[in-house]
Amino acid sequence: MKRTYNDIHSAADLMAVIEQIGFLPLLDSGIAGYSAEAMVADDCRYVILPDGGWDWPLWKWKGSVVTEGHCVYGKFFDKKAGFISQTWWSDFYNWRRHTHPAPEEGSIEEAILTTLRVEGSMITRELRAACGFTGPKMRSRFDTFITRLQMGCYIVTEDFVYPTDRHGKEYGWGWALLNTPEQLLGRDACLCSRSPEESYQRLSDHFHQLLPGATDQQIKRLIG
Repeated sequence: MKRTYNDIHSAADLMAVIEQIGFLPLLDSGIAGYSAEAMVADDCRYVILPDGGWDWPLWKWKGSVVTEGHCVYGKFFDKKAGFISQTWWSDFYNWRRHTHPAPEEGSIEEAILTTLRVEGSMITRELRAACGFTGPKMRSRFDTFITRLQMGCYIVTEDFVYPTDRHGKEYGWGWALLNTPEQLLGRDACLCSRSPEESYQRLSDHFHQLLPGATDQQIKRLIG
């Protein structure tokens, strides 16, 4: 990368980096130093506590970054989660919709999208149940469809919802609250005046400038 970000201490710091560089995978991207996980300060990394619990500031920041950081979150980067600033969203959306055609009529993907469009945002397990994926081993199969739809920019993560214990304290890893980008951001935020090919070239130029040490193949995987 052109410069090293290794001093992220807060959700506000993370928001600032996303806004500055445009695209940021959450965890290991396969490119050295290029992930939120790699950029956080040492005292903000994942730790196991003496009582067997855990603390991971980065994981806890996700919700506020998604809801307050003017960015979009989902499994966009080679089926891995990450952030995209709204400044770059329309070009990314434009290209991905070109390479990931709309789900076919009568398909499971179409049923998932129709449910979200009618019901509004839903956590993953509620959406899975609403679409009839309630049998054995259905969770992993359903997650595959959700990931595919996120890669095509048909579904994004609106927020994260956590269960609470009897004292009202949140716990666990949380559930993704899913929505369509058109409902979450508005249709205007998804419109792009460029052709898909022009968007791709703009994205490619940006990533090559941002990641001069990355190979063409690595960058192609990020753009999708």
